[in-house]
Amino acid sequence: MLCINPSQTKSILHGNRKSNMSASAARLIKPVLYGYYRSSCSWRVRIAFALKGIEYEQKSVNLIKDGGQQLTDQFKAINPMQQVPAVTIDGITLSQSLAIIQYIEETRPEPRLLPADPKQRGQVRIICDIIASGIQPLQNLYVLQKIGAEKVQWAQHFINRGFEALEPILKQTAGKYCVGDEISMADICLVPQVYNAERFKVDMSQFPTIRRLNQTLIEIDAFKASHPSCQPDTPDDLKA
Repeated sequence: MLCINPSQTKSILHGNRKSNMSASAARLIKPVLYGYYRSSCSWRVRIAFALKGIEYEQKSVNLIKDGGQQLTDQFKAINPMQQVPAVTIDGITLSQSLAIIQYIEETRPEPRLLPADPKQRGQVRIICDIIASGIQPLQNLYVLQKIGAEKVQWAQHFINRGFEALEPILKQTAGKYCVGDEISMADICLVPQVYNAERFKVDMSQFPTIRRLNQTLIEIDAFKASHPSCQPDTPDDLKA
């Protein structure tokens, strides 16, 4: 058993107060999103911030210019994986879009992005993982640069393969949105992936449920404001 004398207790309480004050001060600083306008993973985080009503700053990391600004030593110090997005928030730096969104959900829980029902939460996580682990990494910029001339066919193949799995799942889980009638992390992942599918000329008529959900979601203000055509680093010829 650990015994603490009164002077130690006072010291611990003082330390806790200082820690709480530091945490509160950190919460007053706007989060900073390091991203790229067309990065689907960055878009996920922008959607989450918009849905939560969180103001944030953006710092562009151009994935094309100068061979890719994500590959600089300066950005490597922010995210050793040299990928976007990264977010500085509450005095820490986070990377990986789903980890960032889950942190936002846990620290700023309203409006919620995960359903109250455990079974529905499981369904949301399945959909997120199919997209974030099974589709998007196979057609991201780094991979496509390695593939070279066959990159469009490569991207189409893996998006089709993933959507062929996702379509029957969404037929079972969807209401107005991906899982029931509340917007969730699943919707946050779906819309940017459909955008990528359209960029690579995937025939979306094969996936009527995915297409219906996407058409509903892109009319919502948070999805509109976070769209790649509306970002500070969007090239002028692509701005909405």
